Amino acid sequence: MFEIGEKTLRLALRDAEMAEVYIEREDAVELQVQRERIDFAKTETITGIGVRVIRDGRMGFAYTSDPSGVDETVRRAIDNLGIGDPDENFGISEPSDYPSVKGVFDGSFRDLQVDDYVDVARRLVDRVLEDGCAPTSGGFSASLLETFIMNSEGVEASSRSTGFSAHISVNAEKGGVKTTAYESDSSCKFDLDPEWIAGRACRIAWNSLGGEAIETGDMQAVLDYHAAAGLLGTFAESFSAENVQRGRSILADKLGSRITSSGLTVYDDGTLQGGLRSGPFDGEGTASQRTVLVDEGVLAGYIHNIYTASRASAESTGNGLRDYSDIPGVSLTNFILDFDDAEPLEDCGGIFVTDVLGAHTANPISGDFSVEANNAFLLDGGEYRPVKKAMISGNIFSLMEGVSCIEMEERQIGPFILKPLLVEGVRVTG
Repeated sequence: MFEIGEKTLRLALRDAEMAEVYIEREDAVELQVQRERIDFAKTETITGIGVRVIRDGRMGFAYTSDPSGVDETVRRAIDNLGIGDPDENFGISEPSDYPSVKGVFDGSFRDLQVDDYVDVARRLVDRVLEDGCAPTSGGFSASLLETFIMNSEGVEASSRSTGFSAHISVNAEKGGVKTTAYESDSSCKFDLDPEWIAGRACRIAWNSLGGEAIETGDMQAVLDYHAAAGLLGTFAESFSAENVQRGRSILADKLGSRITSSGLTVYDDGTLQGGLRSGPFDGEGTASQRTVLVDEGVLAGYIHNIYTASRASAESTGNGLRDYSDIPGVSLTNFILDFDDAEPLEDCGGIFVTDVLGAHTANPISGDFSVEANNAFLLDGGEYRPVKKAMISGNIFSLMEGVSCIEMEERQIGPFILKPLLVEGVRVTG
């Protein structure tokens, strides 16, 4: 990748003041499960190159998935300089010391064969059948991602990471009554436990049979991992400096104000060992770091890329994430919720929600949401009673003001590293 990067950068600097070359190479394997069989499998390798150029305060960008076509890609990037208006905040990264990030690369990827991945998918299906459920869909994926960045300021850096993911959806049926459930897990290492994934999905499905109606009212709610991650998306995006600067974040002008319960500290950490979104640098070549966003309930900061940091007279937090086909935006790495204390589940009442449907419909600015509660249960002294059907609604920012967590193990779901959340005053509609 060095030779391609060096050639591309040299071409770009013929007509630009500053230039950046970002290269990705991904080897990927994907298997899909439909009912009881592996329905589809593919392997592919993609190499992509993104080129950014800056001249007279303007930025141009172009990309290609054909390494032999970098001459044309550079030409298009130069041509695109004339499209936008000048902006003094456009910039590229300068050289820095990159952290050593552990646990994000599994060297066994190169030795694994498609049959090894097929075995994982078969174990998913076999465990579902063993537990008396019917698999409806599922899959397994694995990838090796290598990135390389080089720019005219002297940055030259590379990294590699691996990712493995498996998921399964199941049906359970008894007496003509059917329920569904879903579970998934991801890791940077080839250490997934398909029996655990399938077993948990089946357990949730069986426990959901025979649901009862629930009365409409405000109550305490436990949001299990997937439900919490679904609703936290709106909350987390409000820390983006891009959203703050565009007037799309409720947290604008609230630095130093209390926004969550005092027992909660929130970090964005691109250096986390084994984090699904960890790496030594972001998509601009800025060193990854651990950024405190909420300090014991008080808003402490936002996440930045180079552009938003320049506008705010701040420093990039290493959150300029991207792929080769786009310019760096502002995105989360690993979003960690760290509570001072945790509540035993047996002390909780109200409703337990395994997952939610429709989290994407939440208002991205106000935080208002109304979603379907999937695999929900009434809680009473540690006992679960399945709920037939329910909607939950509220405001995620208001709920976070009194949030706590449940005394259970921590998991990473997407960017979120968390335990199940305990929130008060959720509106439940039966």
